[in-house]
Amino acid sequence: MAKRRGNAGGRRGDAANTIAFQGEAGANSDMACRAAYPYMATLPCPTFEAAMGAVQAGKAELAMIPVENSIAGRVADLHSLLPHTKLKIVAEHFQRVEHCLVALPGATLKTIKTVKSHVQALAQCRNFLKKHRLQPLVHADTAGAAREIAEDGDPQIGAIASSLAARIYELKVLARNIEDADHNTTRMLVFSRDEATPDWRTVQCMSAFLFRVKSVPAALYKALGGFATNGVNIVKLESYLSGAHFEQAQFYAEVEGHPEQRALQLALEELAFFSEEFKPLGTFPAHPFRRRGWQAPTRPGT
Repeated sequence: MAKRRGNAGGRRGDAANTIAFQGEAGANSDMACRAAYPYMATLPCPTFEAAMGAVQAGKAELAMIPVENSIAGRVADLHSLLPHTKLKIVAEHFQRVEHCLVALPGATLKTIKTVKSHVQALAQCRNFLKKHRLQPLVHADTAGAAREIAEDGDPQIGAIASSLAARIYELKVLARNIEDADHNTTRMLVFSRDEATPDWRTVQCMSAFLFRVKSVPAALYKALGGFATNGVNIVKLESYLSGAHFEQAQFYAEVEGHPEQRALQLALEELAFFSEEFKPLGTFPAHPFRRRGWQAPTRPGT
């Protein structure tokens, strides 16, 4: 395993060992990339589209994009990109979010009056801010807020950011784990130009796809019936109205299983009969976070 470089953006010409993310250096997505791929350099990008575009353009090998949070719910921006991307989902990662109050060296909880951060981070630390009578100030990005207070040099302003951001911008951590809920976890999807090839006989797999049902009564009920009759668990199903007149719904789905398994094959065949514009997004190993209780199939085709 290669040693991780200390820089945030990697070296030129080393795209094969680079993973892109949305946000500034030190963002929670940056921490997630380093946790899941400690041997890769991280590449900050301004938007989800730019991060995925860096992979498509060959500037990075992977992109890690948040898809949902245990407190805030789904991250909607990604779903508008899925119908158009050529990338494939190759992995998932669950990142525990640990918010820190950071400030200039020499600052204390008594000197801090205002705290900057992303609106979600502020909301997730509401009890801490209220207890210490700190005035929240919305910023576009957690790591960006940390960078800004380091540049401005005002000892009365702190930021809610990661410990990584504090280290990058040479700030002091005044308090750790200040989030209200101890289950604050963000699920990330990892995208690549090439498909993953997990062996479903030895590892639990997840498959993701998009589809649009035909505009007829009970189309969704019939399209999903094959998953029930074949014992395939649908883990995630989200709908999006599309078209000028919002007449048809597009669905994003994640199911347990690999397309080579007979049960999922039959379920997808029935889905195809009652739907249109089916687009596979990738099959990938289930993260250990969700693998509890899984057992390898005992015979072919199970």
